[in-house]
Amino acid sequence: MERPAPPARLSGEFDAFLFSSIGEDRNGIPLSVVSLLARRDLDPWLEAATLANLPVEAATRKLTRLIRTISYQPLTLPDPEAIAIRLVSLLPRRPQADLRQPTKPQDTITAALTSPKTVATIILLAVYLVLMIGSQLTLSRHTPSTAEKAASTPIVPNHPLTGVPPPSGK
Repeated sequence: MERPAPPARLSGEFDAFLFSSIGEDRNGIPLSVVSLLARRDLDPWLEAATLANLPVEAATRKLTRLIRTISYQPLTLPDPEAIAIRLVSLLPRRPQADLRQPTKPQDTITAALTSPKTVATIILLAVYLVLMIGSQLTLSRHTPSTAEKAASTPIVPNHPLTGVPPPSGK
């Protein structure tokens, strides 16, 4: 059963590479890169993508080895390395930004913590916390406790004869 091609294969970015001729067999029939890779039981588009992501020297070495593996077939190949160099030059190259070292997690965290939006959020949160703590301290100082209420209430002695406190209006 034949596997369906992934949608990425339809873009055609590897067509120049995959359908280039490697050489001819003794009958004059051209052998393309796609047929070489298929004969090696490799997915041509996946292998092309892998080669495109390698440095040029590594891709050339790998493709040279693959071309040399077909030497048992009736092919006329002048120089497998020269053929590989020509074919690798047809591969699309990724922009230099994609080839740099992957970022470390701590670099990502540092970048996130130093972004203007994050700094503003941290400052606003700090101001909010200071205001909340300050308001709690202010309220606790101005609200008398039960002991303070009892201590501040004047004790009026009862009248010795009647036992009733004197009227407070006098």
